[in-house]
Amino acid sequence: MRNPVHSLLSGNSKIVTTKIMASELNVGKWKNVALLVIDMQKDFIFGPMQVKGGQAIVPNVIKAVEVARNCGIHIVWVVRENDPLGRDVELFRRHFKPKLASKGSVGAELVDGLVMDVEEDYKLVKTRFSAFLNTHLHSYLQTNGITDLVFTGVQTPNCIRQTVFDAVSLDYKQVTVITDATAAATPDIHIANILDMKNIGVATPTLEEWCQST
Repeated sequence: MRNPVHSLLSGNSKIVTTKIMASELNVGKWKNVALLVIDMQKDFIFGPMQVKGGQAIVPNVIKAVEVARNCGIHIVWVVRENDPLGRDVELFRRHFKPKLASKGSVGAELVDGLVMDVEEDYKLVKTRFSAFLNTHLHSYLQTNGITDLVFTGVQTPNCIRQTVFDAVSLDYKQVTVITDATAAATPDIHIANILDMKNIGVATPTLEEWCQST
């Protein structure tokens, strides 16, 4: 006669094993995906270069990062950390005072609620709109097997759009922009740029729609 205790333990073991397998499958599903969090820094959300729609998306960007971590999606923090004297910023910004997102400044820090995991996440510093221009982003993504990119952050017509267009030109398999986890100076500007990106094959889900797909 089978020991009922053994039967119970065996049953629990099957449940645990099933859960582990499901978890591994879920992580495997997203192993080729990277979430890019672009310019969610104090200077751009609250400071001298404030994007007016930026504050409203902070909770959604926090949620997107949380979901990405749970799914095993790579997280890439794309930030500006300019020379304190402004020698590496665009010519049209060199007269700005105080200097934009200077390395080591409070303005270059991520906004409250967004925390980089220094052991698991990847930090990429850029000095132009596109995160691909004069950086090793493409090399990093390729060597880590990344084929699909998901975008959050600010702002839609500049850093989001230019990085997205470059990603499409570089033939990433799937490029996604979460529409309510990205923002511009006005809703009209945001919507117009989202439409332009959608017209070149970019997926444009809301955060809720994207979360449901995970």
